[in-house]
Amino acid sequence: MNEWAVMFNELAQERRPMTQGIAWFDSLLAEEQVAALRLLSHYCVQARATSADGPAAIRRAGLRATHTPAVLITRGRINEQLGKIAGLAPLDERRKAFRLLISVLAVADGRRRQRFCSDGCGHEWHRLPLTERS
Repeated sequence: MNEWAVMFNELAQERRPMTQGIAWFDSLLAEEQVAALRLLSHYCVQARATSADGPAAIRRAGLRATHTPAVLITRGRINEQLGKIAGLAPLDERRKAFRLLISVLAVADGRRRQRFCSDGCGHEWHRLPLTERS
């Protein structure tokens, strides 16, 4: 797994605090932030995120329901909405999008882990080593 995949999964699995994730995200160039959000939205699709994951993800991300990414995630057609969220332009909206997409990944992958991986699986992101938390 590459560095970004590890970061996304450590954040989604709460193996790394979101404050570290935001600091990492803020250290990226604007173009890299957009690329990270697009990749993260793709991971959400792979984890089989659904529109029903929206409210739980919004709560987990600590966003208000009126924040743009939160409004988008509740508008149906999850794959389409994930793309819109990943394409948000202002830095403040990108930070919110990052928090929300990590939360969507956490909710969707948590469900997948319970349903399909509870007896073990071959997903290397489900076997991440414990990391130092600061």
